[in-house]
Formats: sequence, structure tokens, C-alpha cells
Amino acid sequence: MAEVRARFSRSERLDALPFTREHRSVLVGSGLGWALDAMDVGLISFVLAQLAVQWDTTDAELSWIASAGFIGMAIGAVLGGLLADRIGRRQVFALTLLVYGLATGASALSGSVAILIAWRFVVGLGLGGELPVASTLVSEFAPPRIRGRIIVFLESFWAIGWTLSAVIGFLVVPSSADGWRWALAIGAAPAVYAVVVRLRLPESVRFLESRGRFQDAESTVRRFEKSAGVTAAPDDLALPAATSPGSTISAARTRVTALWSRGLRRRTGALWLVWFCVNFSYYGAFIWLPTILVASGFSLVRSFAYTLIITVAQLPGYAASAYLIERWGRRRTLAVFLIGSALSATLFGVAGDATQVIGAGMLLSFFNLGAWGALYAVTPELYPTRIRATGAGWAAGIGRIAAILAPLAVPSLRETGGTGLLFAVFAMFFVVAALGAFGLPEKQGEALED
Repeated sequence: MAEVRARFSRSERLDALPFTREHRSVLVGSGLGWALDAMDVGLISFVLAQLAVQWDTTDAELSWIASAGFIGMAIGAVLGGLLADRIGRRQVFALTLLVYGLATGASALSGSVAILIAWRFVVGLGLGGELPVASTLVSEFAPPRIRGRIIVFLESFWAIGWTLSAVIGFLVVPSSADGWRWALAIGAAPAVYAVVVRLRLPESVRFLESRGRFQDAESTVRRFEKSAGVTAAPDDLALPAATSPGSTISAARTRVTALWSRGLRRRTGALWLVWFCVNFSYYGAFIWLPTILVASGFSLVRSFAYTLIITVAQLPGYAASAYLIERWGRRRTLAVFLIGSALSATLFGVAGDATQVIGAGMLLSFFNLGAWGALYAVTPELYPTRIRATGAGWAAGIGRIAAILAPLAVPSLRETGGTGLLFAVFAMFFVVAALGAFGLPEKQGEALED
């Protein structure tokens, strides 16, 4: 077996490894949490469609049910990122799964719109905190030469979860008057999975070192080296003196301020712009999709079936993005998929019959989710370890502001100009996001900054 010498840092030793079963374990373990997140977000779109009929709720009430979750997600993303840079990626990942799993199960018992809105806010706190933390954790273990592809694969679990939500929506929600309650009860599964995450996933080596936990960091690196068939020479790997956590991790306010320091402000501004625009168009379109189809004259069951077909197209979108991101780079891949999203949204807005609706919807799923994969890949790469989760969390939090506004804006836009105007607005936001992508630095193949 090969030997790794002390002249290489732990991060360099980790980056030099091939993709091993330990990497796969981190990817799949985080991905399952990601899929459960998507399942929960996706389920609410089907719940809205049934509540519109069963509770005779107004468009305004439905908008607030959807937006309450995104208000929670905006706060959760910011807090989750800050906490992950302070207490660890794995700890926060498990905590957020537990919060939104329990709250989703509790929301199934809601007896009024107000109570459901309150529970959706709590659900959002957990959902918002999980995604940026999971992507940060995986990116800090991934080999640099394929890091972008691995993060896109992580994001592709979103399509699995959203497809699962579409299956549940199709089979469970219309099955009875309480179908939406049973669907949300199924969404409590993340609470159980949180225990698995806490026990099985490793903590980030870069985070452990930043907190002075060098023994733990060394143990984790050796675990990954063993998986790759590499052994370290014990005499050559003396541990550096531990430092006070307070000297290596700044206060939360300082970490947020650092995002706008001279060397980072341009990328932070561009990143926030892209996150805002992509969230507005994605959640505005997909949260309301079953309801829009019902309003267009399709039956509840048929609209759910069409949504399921459209959702399946997310998977090849991720596959294409995963392939291109290590050939074209992050910035070009992101921009191309965003332009494709804009064109697809335009086509959906003018679609007439069922064939056109499904075709345009599948194109929108393909390009939009491919863009999401590239966006999640580039985000953690832009910041050093001490503020990486904070940077990812704030970007996601800014994006969730748009996710709050979009469901509220949909009814008025549809009333003003119908589906055509609505999706023209979504297309415009995609174009602005594509322009913002060119303000991001290209980090393809580079090691993460410590």
C-alpha cells in the first residue's frame, strides 16, 4: 500500500483520494435526507390542490400556506448555515431533519388554515437549514476533480424525493377526504432518519480542524484513506497543537460581514441574485403546478398524473448537468440550463392541449433542475471553510425570500394576464439569473479554500 507523508495537510490527503465507498456513504446518506426534504416540499403542492376543493380555501389562503413554509426556510437557511460553522455540519443536518420531520407529522393534524400555516412555518425552519448544510458537508469530502459532479448527483436526490411526492400525491391524496393528512403523515419519515444521520455520517475534516479537534480530523481522514487502500505512516503525522475554537471561528456577525469583504463581495452579490431569481421561478411554477392545471380545466386526478410525468423529467436534467459541469465548468453549465429554463417557461405559458402542457413541462423540469444542480455545486466552492456554511446558508436564505414572494404573486399574475403572463415573468427571472451566473468565479477542479 502507498504511504502518505506529513508534508501533506489532512485536506490535501483527503483531496488526493479517489472516490471510495466512504465518499459514496456520505453522498447517499446526505442524499436520502435531501430526497426526504424534496418529498416534503413537493407534497404541499398536492395538499394545496385538495384543500382548494375540500376546505374551499381562497387563493390568498393557499398562497400563505405555501409561503409560510418558505418564510421558515429563509430563516432556517441563515440560522442553519451559521450553526453549521459553529457546532458542525453533521449536527445541524441531523437537527434540521428532526425538526421538519416532527413538524410535518404534526401538520397532518391541523384543523384550520391558521394552524396549518403555523406548522408549515416550523417545517420550513428545518427544511431551510438542511439543504445548504448537506451540500457543504458533501463538498468538503468530495475529490476536487469530480466535486461538481458529486454535488449535482447529491442534488439529483431532489428529483427522487419530488417524484415520490408526486406518487404519494397521485395515489394517496385523492384517495379520501383525509388523503392530504395521510400524505403529510408519511412526510414525518425524516424524524426517524435523523437518528441514522447522527450515528453514521462523519463530520467534516475541515470543520474539525477549524475547531482544533485534530484527533477527530485525523481519525476521519484515515478512515477514508483505509477505504482507498492507502495507509499513513504514524511517525510522520504528528498532530499540530490545538487552538482555541474562539481563535479559529469568528462570531456570527463577523462571519456574515466577511461575505461582503473586498475579495468576496462580487461573488456574493452575483450568487444572491442567482439564488433569488431561480427560487422565484422554480417555486412559483412547481408549487402551484397541480392547482394551475386544475384551474385550466383538467381534473384533480389528471392534473396529479401530468405533474408526475413532468416531475420524472428532472432526472435526465440532473444527469446532463452532472456530465457537463466537469466539461464546461460550473458557470457555463449554470447559464445554459437557465436559458433553457427561460425558453421552456415561455413554451409552457402558451401551451394549449395536454400534449403541449406535458412537453413544455418536461422541458422546464429538465432545464430547471439541471440548473439547480449546477447552482448547488458552485455555492460552497466560493467561500473558505470558516464561512462556507454561512455563505451557503445566506444565499439559500435570500433565495427563500423569493420563494415566499412567488406563491403570493401567482394568483394576481394569473388574474391579470393568465398563465401566459405568469410564465413570461418566470422566464424573465431565469434570464436575469443567467446573467448573474457570469459574475461567479469558475472553480472547476480547484481545491476548496481552507
